[in-house]
Amino acid sequence: MTPEQLRSFCLSFNAVVEESPFSRHPEVSTFKVLGKIFALTTLDARPLTVNLKCDPADAGRLREGHPGLIIPGWHMNKRHWNTVTVDGDLPDRLVRELIEDSYDLVVAGLPKAERLRLDRP
Repeated sequence: MTPEQLRSFCLSFNAVVEESPFSRHPEVSTFKVLGKIFALTTLDARPLTVNLKCDPADAGRLREGHPGLIIPGWHMNKRHWNTVTVDGDLPDRLVRELIEDSYDLVVAGLPKAERLRLDRP
C-alpha cells in the first residue's frame, strides 16, 4: 500500500478528518472520527507504518502471525494498539481490514447517538 492509498482509505470512512496535531512533529498525520484517533502515521516514512487500534484478544495473534510486520504500538498502549508495516509483505486486503477494524473499535466507543449518525449502530 502506498502513502496515497493509505490516506485515501482512511479518509473514506464517515466523518473522518486528517490532522497534524503535534507541533514538534508536523509530519505525523492522525486520522480521527469525531475527535478520536483510529490511525496515526508518518506518510513519508520508510518503511511506511501506521498505528491502529486493535482488540486485545486479536493483537497477540496478529503479532505472532506476522512477526516484524505487526508489532506492539509504538508510543501507544501496547495492549490496544499495533504498529503495522503497510508497504511490506502484508496483503493490502489485510491492511484494509485492520484499518476498518480500528475505525470500528473507535466508533464502538462513541455514544450511541454519535454512532447512529455514522450509520454504525
